[in-house]
Amino acid sequence: MFIESLLIILAYVIGSISGAILVSRAMGLPDPRTQGSGNPGTTNILRYGGKKAALITLGFDIFKGALAVLLAKLLSIGMVTYVTLAVFLGHLYPIFFQFRGGKGVATAFGALLILAWPVSLAVLITWLIMVVIFRYSSLAAITAALLTPAYMFCMIPQYTVMAFIISAILIWRHRSNIHKLFIGKESKI
Repeated sequence: MFIESLLIILAYVIGSISGAILVSRAMGLPDPRTQGSGNPGTTNILRYGGKKAALITLGFDIFKGALAVLLAKLLSIGMVTYVTLAVFLGHLYPIFFQFRGGKGVATAFGALLILAWPVSLAVLITWLIMVVIFRYSSLAAITAALLTPAYMFCMIPQYTVMAFIISAILIWRHRSNIHKLFIGKESKI
């Protein structure tokens, strides 16, 4: 139980390392929490920092989600669900950045990639279709989040409750985007 608890804490700490903030500092860009939407995430970095900064941020956030879950799986930790939730919550509420984190899309995807790769593939395809058709990153993320529990239930049902929790939090974190979509003020990619 000690190793499991330690790994959950480590997953939270890994999640707390903000790719957007680190990339911004390394590339001499302003803090993403003070620019654009104020969200330290890939889409905001793309809008004011460019494609290279956004791609590095995306890769970093996917990697940290995948790393935490991979460690749990390699160590045969039975609490992989809690590790997944911990890395995701670390991204949302990072201890290193005054608990002001991103929305968690990339980190959740990275964790899902290792936990349930068929589901992550379905989520990615959903996100891509929505982006191509509508050109809204937020709408794509919200749609993918809405469908993730259903995909999980159909493919790997033991993780359905966890998928529902993460999806509900992702949708809640996008509440301002949902409002902007309804009033027609959401920015397109």
